[in-house]
Amino acid sequence: MTKVVSEAVSQPVSHRPLTKLSAKTLHWSGILLVTTVWISAALFGLYILAFYASALYAGNMDRWNNVLPRLYEPGSTTATTGIGLHFAMGGLILVLGSIQLLNSVRVRYPALHRWIGRIYVVSSVLAAVGGLVFIAIKGTIGGSVMNIGFSLYGILMLISAIETYRHAVAKNLDKHRRWALRLYALAIGSWLYRMDYGFWVLLTDGLGHTRSFSGPFDMVMAFFFYIPNLLVAEAFARARSYTASPALKLSASVVLLCATGFLLLGTYYFTLYYWGPAIVNWIAGN
Repeated sequence: MTKVVSEAVSQPVSHRPLTKLSAKTLHWSGILLVTTVWISAALFGLYILAFYASALYAGNMDRWNNVLPRLYEPGSTTATTGIGLHFAMGGLILVLGSIQLLNSVRVRYPALHRWIGRIYVVSSVLAAVGGLVFIAIKGTIGGSVMNIGFSLYGILMLISAIETYRHAVAKNLDKHRRWALRLYALAIGSWLYRMDYGFWVLLTDGLGHTRSFSGPFDMVMAFFFYIPNLLVAEAFARARSYTASPALKLSASVVLLCATGFLLLGTYYFTLYYWGPAIVNWIAGN
């Protein structure tokens, strides 16, 4: 507290209004983005459970291949189990991770936050391991570039989950929050992967995309669906520091607002045409 006060006092008087404005702008742009992510990721998590879990329950596993070919092939039990675990845990971590972002839960119900956090971390580990097992046994449809990109994604998620838990146990709360933010940035990757493809097909008619997921755009997407997320998470974490300049905070706010606009548009489009109908059919038992 003394450090914060001393830094505030040492700032020129002329800079203080800009400092307050940049801090407030970053605060509210962060809340807006988190709210958007919470709603959109929760909807996508329900969609994953509705689409993949219902196909498994109905015994119609071929439906998995409607999204990505070769996800399910009869006779490949271990690989199917791995990818099934990946999808099931992926839907769960999107819902649970969205709850963990709520400050009211962390402050008012710390015990609930810790228990959800344990389930969240275990689910993240299982999702990462499930995906890595599938890649090791069958490989991805896109070949070597997609194998590398998706494997790196799984490894980063595994590391982030372990570090999130390790720092929580050690009571290093600042590091714990940073790693938890990185973990969530990775967790929403599968959601953004589909959203990015949807926009790309809509705007360019699938330029650079092939059915075998080996085109130029597909190769970029093998990494693009999670690396920008991590960069935004790092920028947000650094901008929240008391020592961050007003220019950095305002720049981070612009990035957050642009990301929010993109997610709002994508959430509306996908809920209307894809996620919403699948969730409604699942709830209705169709």
